[in-house]
Amino acid sequence: MPVYRLKEGEVSFPNPRLAEEDGLLAVGGDLSVERLLLAYCNGIFPWYNPGEEILWWCPKKRFLIFPGEIHISHSMKKHIRKHKDEIRLNRDFQDTMHRCRMKREEEGTWIGDDMERAYLTLHNEGYAASVEAFEDGELAGGLYGVAIGKCFFGESMFSEIENGSKVALVGLAGLLKKQGFSFIDCQFYTPHLERMGGRYIEWEEYARLLKEGTS
Repeated sequence: MPVYRLKEGEVSFPNPRLAEEDGLLAVGGDLSVERLLLAYCNGIFPWYNPGEEILWWCPKKRFLIFPGEIHISHSMKKHIRKHKDEIRLNRDFQDTMHRCRMKREEEGTWIGDDMERAYLTLHNEGYAASVEAFEDGELAGGLYGVAIGKCFFGESMFSEIENGSKVALVGLAGLLKKQGFSFIDCQFYTPHLERMGGRYIEWEEYARLLKEGTS
């Protein structure tokens, strides 16, 4: 079945259940606030190489971290006790997103100029947030993502020093737990996120949590 091509000037998406096995759902469209919000509220997100057409994804199995299930290893607990850590929310969204981009430049990144502009606009509209971790007064790492209702959709993270992104993720989970958030959508699996407590759930359960969290 051919991948669905989005119509110009029409902010809509096909049924997320029509995504390919690898999660690819549609191609084209734009990164307007309206389209991005519609996408995330339906479990869809953009992921593509800079300079190419926008690709929209919706994996049928989702890899999530539930804030109350964040796993802090023994070595990580030891690291946190050893240093004075501070978590800041929205210290500098634009800088954090750009650092995420720069850390991935050599291996290839999906964060291009258009993505930076689009998510900064989302942030200015109140739908995207960054979390930064400071260790002994120095910036250690951070992450950014989209927050809608009680759902947080993680996009990328960076470390300036060892364990910086882990400290930021632990800090994010703590903030979201206090605010009653349902989940952190990691979008795709990585061993690093699995060690931090991430796990797969089936699409039916994800769709239910998504509807409850964004309505």
